[in-house]
Formats: sequence, structure tokens, C-alpha cells
Amino acid sequence: MKEWLRKKHFKVSIVWPDQHMSVFDGDWLKKHCFSAAARQAMQEELFLNERYYWDSKLRIPTADYQEVLHDDKAALAWLLALRRVGIVYLKGAPAEEGQVARLADRIGYLRLTFYGHTWQVQDKAMANNVAYTSGKLSLHTDYPALHFAPGVQFLHCINQAVNGGESEVVDGFHMAEKLQREDPEAFRTLTSVRVDFTDTGTDYCDFMLQSKKRIIDVDAEGRVVRINYNNATRDSVLDLPVHRVQPFYRALKAYVNIMNRLENVVTYKMEPGDIVTFDNWRLLHGRRSYISRPDRLRHLEGAYLDWDEVMSRLRILRKAVHGEL
Repeated sequence: MKEWLRKKHFKVSIVWPDQHMSVFDGDWLKKHCFSAAARQAMQEELFLNERYYWDSKLRIPTADYQEVLHDDKAALAWLLALRRVGIVYLKGAPAEEGQVARLADRIGYLRLTFYGHTWQVQDKAMANNVAYTSGKLSLHTDYPALHFAPGVQFLHCINQAVNGGESEVVDGFHMAEKLQREDPEAFRTLTSVRVDFTDTGTDYCDFMLQSKKRIIDVDAEGRVVRINYNNATRDSVLDLPVHRVQPFYRALKAYVNIMNRLENVVTYKMEPGDIVTFDNWRLLHGRRSYISRPDRLRHLEGAYLDWDEVMSRLRILRKAVHGEL
């Protein structure tokens, strides 16, 4: 047994040419070696890239809002599920403004955008965003008109509509995987063609945004890392050679058709006090049309964060709870 312990906790001493000495722990060297297995393990430990893909059968992970605010284990479980599944439901928040900011304080700070630190999803006269109407919102990601779209979105239900207003979400990474399997050419098109997005108006301040994005972003290994799709802000400009126009629209239609299959869409209806938190780089979300009354106007408060801040807090909580990283 003593011999085994000595081998498990061995150290390596190196005397360098200038005669100074370095001592390395064996476990540290093993963890930081250049083997494919060690590198993969380190990547997963630091970035948690493994995802749980889902369809309409998903039971959305649920947590208690107050527990998340005050208990590190609950907060860690929330962020781990948010990273792996892409969506977590929080119950029990006060049905009043300010709760998304409180939740963001648990992580770090909010992302300021042209719609403010937080924004109110309500019917608005002369609306500068389709979200501020009672009409249907088709599945989309938020803010592809920004070169660096927010990574995480919070939506807090303060008041729900009399009829309608159900939320819809789809796992965009899973749908991209399905597209690659069913229509490889469409997948190649959407991962290579850059599309123009635009957004113009006045809110927190006046803005005139323009960006070029691939609908599906992949990394150097070909793994899907981000979805950029919002038909409401996709520009009328299509900066492509004419022979690539029809293939692009065919590919986009194939992807949208997969997204909208009933077996792929999760539908839920928020009630006052509910907060949904989700990965804006991965999920496409939408909303069915609704009817409000003057005494019962639908009201959601929203906010954004970036994945850098979320992952930072996740690592800190993991170290505090488990004492390791």
C-alpha cells in the first residue's frame, strides 16, 4: 500500500542548465500532458462543452429562484444545467420588475445593449421590435445584428396574457445535427454563407446595426458552436453571387422546416413569478400570438448576460462547492 501511495503522489524534479530546480507534482503533469485524452479532459473541465440534445419530450430543468439566490449548491446546479441542457426554469420570483437584475447579480453583471440593461416586453405603440407587439414571434435567436450576440437570456413573467402567449423553444444545435444528417449540402451552405442582419431604431439610445453572420457557426473541428437566425432582422440585402441565392434559400428552408416539426418544439406557458434562463447561442425561441385586456396586459422583463461571466461564476461556484477545478 505504501509503495502504491508513493507512485500515485510522485514528484518530478528538474535541474535546468542555469542550475535552478523546478519540482512538479505527478498528477499535475499527467493532467497537463499533451495526449489527446488529457487535452480533451482539460477542455471539458474548463469549458463544459458536452451537451444534452433534446426534442419536444424534454422536461425543462426547474429550480427555486430564492434557493438559487442564496445557496451555492442550487446556483451551481442551475448553471451546470443551463450549460448542458441550454434552458432552466426558475420558479418563485416576486412578480415585479427588478428580479432579472437580482439574478444577474448572482453571476456578475448584465450585458448592456441598445435596449438597455433590462427591457420590458409589452405591447407598445410604434413598436421598434416585433417582440413589443401581440403577434406571433417565429423561432429565432436574439441580436444576430450584433457581431457578438449575447450568450444568455433571462425572461421574467410579471403578468401573462388572458389568452395565448405560449413560449416555444427548439434545440438549435440538435436541429443543426439533424440537418447535417438529412441534408449535408444544406448544412454546408449554412455553415459557409454569410448573411446580412440589420437593426435600426431608438430605445436606450438610437442605433443602426449591421453584421454578417453564418446561420450556423462551427469550430475548427466542425462542431456547432452558435446559431445566428432572426428573420425579423435578416436584411433585405443578400450579398451573394446570383448562382448562390437559390441554394441559400433552399438550405435555410430545410433548416427552418426541421425546427418547426412538432416533435422538435417544446411549448410552455409562463406564469407570474416564473423566470426562464436560456442559451441564446444555442436555442431558438418564439412566442404564440396573444390577447390582453387593459386590466391584464402581458408583461415580461428581459435581460442578457455573456457566457464569459456565466462560465466564470460557474467555475467559482464549482470550486466553492467541490473544492476543485
